[in-house]
Amino acid sequence: MSRSRVVVVGAGFAGFRAARTLSRTLRDEAEVVLLNPTDYFLYLPLLPQVAVGILEPRRVTVSLHDTLPRVRMVLGEARGVDLDERRVHYTDPEGTRGELAYDRLVLAVGSVNKLLPIPGVAEHAHGFRGIPEALYLRDHITRQVEMAATGTSAEVNTARRTFVVVGAGYTGTEVAAQGQLFTDDLARKQQAVGPRERPRWVLLDIADRVLPELDRRLSSTADRVLRRRGVDVRTKTSVKEATSDGVLLDDGEFIETRTVVWCVGVRPDPLVSEVGLAVERGLLLVDSKLTVPGHPEVFACGDAAAVPDLTRPGQYTPMTAQHAWRQGRVAGLNVAASLGHGEQRNYEHHDLGFAVDLGGLQAAANPLGRPLSGPLAGVMTHAYHLAAMPGNRVRVAADWMLDAVLPRQAVQLGLLSSWSVPLDTASPELARVPGTPDKEE
Repeated sequence: MSRSRVVVVGAGFAGFRAARTLSRTLRDEAEVVLLNPTDYFLYLPLLPQVAVGILEPRRVTVSLHDTLPRVRMVLGEARGVDLDERRVHYTDPEGTRGELAYDRLVLAVGSVNKLLPIPGVAEHAHGFRGIPEALYLRDHITRQVEMAATGTSAEVNTARRTFVVVGAGYTGTEVAAQGQLFTDDLARKQQAVGPRERPRWVLLDIADRVLPELDRRLSSTADRVLRRRGVDVRTKTSVKEATSDGVLLDDGEFIETRTVVWCVGVRPDPLVSEVGLAVERGLLLVDSKLTVPGHPEVFACGDAAAVPDLTRPGQYTPMTAQHAWRQGRVAGLNVAASLGHGEQRNYEHHDLGFAVDLGGLQAAANPLGRPLSGPLAGVMTHAYHLAAMPGNRVRVAADWMLDAVLPRQAVQLGLLSSWSVPLDTASPELARVPGTPDKEE
């Protein structure tokens, strides 16, 4: 008798955890196949530290081959799902099309940059969802500070030293906080070759406070740290238009800049709405067991699914790594149960708290509802990330220790150009290079 095949699409927090749970539960009794564009799991919360040179890219990328030894890896991007034939169609990195038959399917394709109909944003802003974007931003920031130190136009130099982050959620707040420290250090090193003008970071959000999704005490802590560090925090403010010379705000002010980092949130991967199943705000509707109604062989979790929040009746779980990680485990257990191993269970999880790394020794956290700030929160935040990472812990800790005692290397490698990391992309984990297939096509 042939073994059943379980196909997991996506290796983010939900997909990785589902594949690992399945491999440990089913072992050799079923084939577990993981379809993903890259051969690594990205620990996204530490990506801002890659953009400012604290961590090297491989530190936040965990090898799927090393951590999922019983799982068959298939490199490729899913292009569609045939529910009747039970097949997933994909394209590999060289453009060859393929398909995977499945007995059970777990859709965990994650999310991409959220777009808004604002003129010029798609052309002049860059997102922050993958390694290519973080590497590009690191090079770009370094280049702007270096060019500003030797430029002949004071107006252009000021624009190069101005960095605008749109969106004051987790990612935007951390990018602005880490970025201000990074550029201050770069500017000090350039002081010998040009006049010292402190780089300016502007953090915008249409909400009335930074970190609007968190407790007000955490929000106040982050706001206080940012302003004390010199970040220009603008709440109740949004972008009306973006150009190659800067951004026009809705209050009429024009900020000259060469850098716009788009961190307004995420949207489900476009594949979700193309499957042909019921969706809610672009998310696949599932029941409390993470099963798609009418298709007991299909499961969905993480940022791909609208999961009922049993702790808040009538609502769906938010799109956070904390929920995705735990939903992945439940999805894996329920898929195994559908194949005769154990019993299915409902997904129910109470938030354990949040941590926001503000750079240096500063952080804001509320573990188990207890608000913390300052160095204590910083230690707790670093400890949390080390505990949560499924690999590379020693290497990450070593990079942190080296960063604490050695100066960062202020170099730009020039590996990625602006057009390689477009904001409007369904594949932020991949850089566009000549001769590679384009998923949007």
